[in-house]
Amino acid sequence: MNYTLHQLRIFSQIVEKQSITKASEALYLTQPAVSIQLKNFQDQFPIPLTEVVGRKLFITDFGREIALSAERILSEVDGINYRMQSFGGKLAGRLKVSVVSTGKYVMPYFLSGFMKANTGVDLVMDVTNKARVVQSLEENQVDFALVSVLPDHLKLKKASLMKNVLYLVANPNHYKKILLSKKMFVKDTPLIFREPGSATRAAMETYLNNAEIQVGKRIELTSNEAVKQAVIAGLGCSIMPLIGIKNELKNGSLEIFPKRSLPIQTTWNLVWLASKKLSPVATAFLEYVEQEKEQIIQRDFDWFEKY
Repeated sequence: MNYTLHQLRIFSQIVEKQSITKASEALYLTQPAVSIQLKNFQDQFPIPLTEVVGRKLFITDFGREIALSAERILSEVDGINYRMQSFGGKLAGRLKVSVVSTGKYVMPYFLSGFMKANTGVDLVMDVTNKARVVQSLEENQVDFALVSVLPDHLKLKKASLMKNVLYLVANPNHYKKILLSKKMFVKDTPLIFREPGSATRAAMETYLNNAEIQVGKRIELTSNEAVKQAVIAGLGCSIMPLIGIKNELKNGSLEIFPKRSLPIQTTWNLVWLASKKLSPVATAFLEYVEQEKEQIIQRDFDWFEKY
């Protein structure tokens, strides 16, 4: 056996992403480079690590066993590097954060200064749907999660970051006349929802139920970006977080339509398991957020006040 740490990292990414293309993107390598390293790694084993069925890559049972060993080896190597830096008086380690999809417009601003000040810290940030975020908390896979609605079945601690505001928006070229009328919606005005379990969808449904609004045509999409593009294209209107539509409001492809009891306001919360013992890196990040959040909000989110 003569495999390298580089090959182990590449194979771990391939297993995690279930794709050579996505692994190459995550590693900032070309696809051919990743394919060559996978072949060189495979050549050292008499049993297949992967197989391709119908142009789709699958990891074999043996491959998954090797991936688990690779993760342990890489974790030990990272641990050696972190301990070396710590002995030099440098904050070092890994910070893992899981973020709901809309939170990708928020979390980087609260991470940027911390990461620049602590070059020995490695960041792993997973942007996904709420169900996966909650699962990552339940299974203790992350230090923190960013959510706007707290899961009520977990014992959590939280640090409130900033407000999350949701408005009724539409492409003004398609729905302006209808949405400026006294009626909230008419039968032929489609309303675009996120998937079940999404905090944005829950906020929309609560609002519609409380206002006793009957929705005619419903469209369901599985990401905030998909909803935004559908609204821009004129497929319908939606109640969307302000945080994700700044540029579209500025260029006029979306417009906010004021209605009674809108906007909806929630809060972005950084949460973690109440029973979790935070690492030195996680503790330092939490202290940073508490000290700097007001300045971050004033510097990067002052445009909220225009709406």
